[in-house]
Amino acid sequence: MKLATFIRNGRQELGVKVDAGIVDLARAGLICDVMEVIEGGAAKVAELERAIGELELSASSEYVLEESSLEWGPCVTRPNKIICVGLNYRKHAEETNAPIPEYPILFNKFNNTLTGHLKPIAVPEATEKLDYEAELVVVIGKKAKNVARANALEHVFGYACVNDLSARDLQLRTHQWLLGKTCDDFSPLGPYLVTADEVGNPNALAIRAIVNGEVRQSSNTSDMIFHVDEIVSYISRHMTLVPGDIILTGTPEGVVLGLPPERQVYLKPGDEVTIEIEKLGRLTNRFIAEL
Repeated sequence: MKLATFIRNGRQELGVKVDAGIVDLARAGLICDVMEVIEGGAAKVAELERAIGELELSASSEYVLEESSLEWGPCVTRPNKIICVGLNYRKHAEETNAPIPEYPILFNKFNNTLTGHLKPIAVPEATEKLDYEAELVVVIGKKAKNVARANALEHVFGYACVNDLSARDLQLRTHQWLLGKTCDDFSPLGPYLVTADEVGNPNALAIRAIVNGEVRQSSNTSDMIFHVDEIVSYISRHMTLVPGDIILTGTPEGVVLGLPPERQVYLKPGDEVTIEIEKLGRLTNRFIAEL
């Protein structure tokens, strides 16, 4: 199942992607939000699937919205934790001349960074080096504490695309990366939250970043140094993961920071970035000047 959050009358509403468009669950009498579905897990997904299967769905159905008409929200709306893994692709570590990590490098973001597909993102005046990072997001579906790697994927609800935007001059100003990662709207997330059963192996997915029509990153999640099951297990040994927590799993090679200085051209107002991950869809945002 592909879940989508959209904004209506200032409120976040939940939809489900079908061939005809996006099923408006509230209009169909199936009122729930994405966090409720995540917490309900497979049983809640099955309940929604049965209910949607009973609807008369077509492009002209009263229950179906055109994707082009939506104001998108982040596909996970209220995560308890946003945990990020740095330098988790071998070729990305190599392009930035960083040593291959012995353990996952963890840092965090906050909910102020969340925004949706097609939402404009302001380039902060505080940075001159705004970089894109195509990343796979893992969404936790079951409480996880001290989980063995062999069982880790059983605790995953689903996956999504994210652009882990990074203000490099702020990120590298000190030894702590947080400042360069936590400006407003620095984690556009979506367009869909795709349940784990539709994805299968999360470490066999093509991943790309496209800037103004030019492919800048093109890799596969198989290049991760620490795979998804290992990441979930590792984090769970240090903190309890709960349904709705999201984990950003790192970015492949091809970011601006990895280029020689004379070729580094950072994001600016007017640029458009699309993050594309196999089976998960395409997440696009345009950048504007900060007001």
